[in-house]
Amino acid sequence: MATPNEKLADSLSALKGLQDGGRRIFKSSEISRVHRERLMRQGFLREVIKGWLMSTGPQAQEGDTTPWYASFWEFCARYCGDRFGTAWHLSPEQSLLLHAEATPIPAQVIVNSPKGTNNKLDMLFGTSLYDLKVKEMPPADDLTEKNSLRLYNIDAALLRVSEPFFQRSPVEAQVVLGAVRDVSGVLGRLLDGGHSAVAGRLAGAFRRIGRDGFADDIVKTMKSAGYDVRESDPFSQEQHVRAVATGVPPIIARLNAIWESQRQLVLDAFPQAPGLPDDKDRYMKFVDDIYQSDAYHSLSIEGYSVTPELIDRVRQGDWNPQADEQDRQNRDALAARGYWQAFQSVKKSVSAILSGAPAGALVHNQHRDWYRELFGPSIAAGILRASALAGYRSHPVYLRGSWHVPPRSETVADGMNALFELLEKETEPAVRAVLGHWLVGYVHPYPDGNGRMARFLMNAMLASGGYPWTVVRVEDRTRYLAHLETASVEMNVGPFAAFLAERVRWSAEQAG
Repeated sequence: MATPNEKLADSLSALKGLQDGGRRIFKSSEISRVHRERLMRQGFLREVIKGWLMSTGPQAQEGDTTPWYASFWEFCARYCGDRFGTAWHLSPEQSLLLHAEATPIPAQVIVNSPKGTNNKLDMLFGTSLYDLKVKEMPPADDLTEKNSLRLYNIDAALLRVSEPFFQRSPVEAQVVLGAVRDVSGVLGRLLDGGHSAVAGRLAGAFRRIGRDGFADDIVKTMKSAGYDVRESDPFSQEQHVRAVATGVPPIIARLNAIWESQRQLVLDAFPQAPGLPDDKDRYMKFVDDIYQSDAYHSLSIEGYSVTPELIDRVRQGDWNPQADEQDRQNRDALAARGYWQAFQSVKKSVSAILSGAPAGALVHNQHRDWYRELFGPSIAAGILRASALAGYRSHPVYLRGSWHVPPRSETVADGMNALFELLEKETEPAVRAVLGHWLVGYVHPYPDGNGRMARFLMNAMLASGGYPWTVVRVEDRTRYLAHLETASVEMNVGPFAAFLAERVRWSAEQAG
């Protein structure tokens, strides 16, 4: 008779067969009841809705959104394909958000289909799918497919979204407007439909982002066809919308638009930069003095159990994983040693910045050194494979409890190059510090250590303006992460900037 372990192994083998090709979503009928119930009991499967399952894992804790967010769009595609065949598509608004590489998981997805029943389907963690009944499908030329999702193409979607879309999602609007290579696709649809009001709105939108040629073509051509076109700007006047780069990957256009739209919020929140200090040695002594506090709080924020005694032991060199098996297996000690080594590397960068080195370019050149030091001890102890130091992540990542999903791994290199270019061009140290910190976490380029690297970068950029080294305390973790969530999901960095400004002022008082 098979043992319980053998039975579970059989069930896992059946699940693996379903997972071939990267699938995470299955219909209940695709696996036998015995296997299904066993795998659900052991935490390898979870029901999304009746009749539909997703892969998860026993390590997933109660309330952990990660498995669901990793499966969300696959479920939408498979469920809609199963129910509606090919007679469905996402809304124009959601189509544009996906074209713009907007990554937050939406609370509700609106699916249009002639087979729809105007029904709301409640799913996990407060998400839902609403199937909106429409009379007919749009022309095939208006639709495209992306990751098995049926979307409007950009030209068709721009005609169908209302003016509030530009005000609710200005970053995404700029990205998709910048992605239009030739205005003829938009213009042809405007002419065939006689959309004079939409033509005026799109002409105003193109002009606002610096594409005057497209705006002029729309207005002149519509008027020559006998339409009365009155150009209007759909963006709010208070929104910071500037000329966008065209013909670049969406992640680059997106980060540029984010930076432009958010920098004034940082300037409004932050005290004026003191300027590089006259007494560099005094500044660096404060950095040395604050190390223990910085290491304790930064590592604790990431979930490590670190004590001042452990930090002192690592700093004094009393930690030796080669000779002490307990040290080799101590995850917290490995993290503390890596933090100490990385801190020394960051200190060298800060010292160079205080001597006048351009902060953005220097950090661009040296950030990989920080990362190697941060995880070097774990490599040496055999806890991590050496390939962990190779560079940016090559896999998708999902953040526990966050609606924000970092960009696809294929876009990370472009995103980080764009971020460093922005840091190098930026003239305000506070903007470099706040937006640099946030957007490292937003892109999430590293397999691990993103929060620590973001805080290191923040302090290097603060130094470029003479602001003191600043600690984010573990007791502020909830507020800190909530403000980062607001920035990434709502595109509003104001609360995060105000929070960091508060910590900078506190640090300035300690520095005297």
